[in-house]
Amino acid sequence: MEHFQYIYNYCTVEYHRMITAEDVDRNLLATLSSLVPFQGMRVLDLGTGTGRIPIMLNGKAVQVVGLDISRAMLHQNQTQRAQFNGSWTLICGDMRQLPIISGWADITCAGWAIGHLQSWFSGEWRSQIGHVLSEMQRVTGPGGSLAILETLGTGCLKPSPGKILAEYYRWLEQDWGFSSQVISTDYQFASVNEAAKCTEFFFGPELVTQIHQQGWSRLPEWTGVWWKKL
Repeated sequence: MEHFQYIYNYCTVEYHRMITAEDVDRNLLATLSSLVPFQGMRVLDLGTGTGRIPIMLNGKAVQVVGLDISRAMLHQNQTQRAQFNGSWTLICGDMRQLPIISGWADITCAGWAIGHLQSWFSGEWRSQIGHVLSEMQRVTGPGGSLAILETLGTGCLKPSPGKILAEYYRWLEQDWGFSSQVISTDYQFASVNEAAKCTEFFFGPELVTQIHQQGWSRLPEWTGVWWKKL
């Protein structure tokens, strides 16, 4: 089983604990709301995971549906939904073949999810991701919006997606007509040791070494936002 697939199936508590420290300056919601206003909209969240986007939108969108292929992630999402007294709907499914009627959503988003297909299907990633993008367009009504969030580097002082992801990001813009924006989504931990402890399972020992060397309790991170209006 691939590293991230293992985490999404067996480390959901640790994963959610880590992401609660992310985006300390709350740039995500402010940026997304300026690009694709959520107030009163029906939102479909692909790769919903443990509930990062539904929690962020709780009480803002009129209806949120979160979809994920991992039942373990959805179970943790249910736990978070109860804690936040949320009412979003959860569905187990594949974002390449969405069990959603055409035109249902006003906004369809995917946070830190689609990019995994580039490594999981290295030789055919354009075809696999193309299925997701086509499905996103199908289930989003005329005048609606698509939004994709992906990493631009963790532990980097400037955005640094790497060669492989950069190819995917260029493809989104050149072949699919997405616009993009870069934002800071730094993690804030109580101490350097906590930063190391909470991130090693996900990012590995190299980042832990860097955290200690730099004395980072605030761990720098960059996120790209790609959006498109239909």
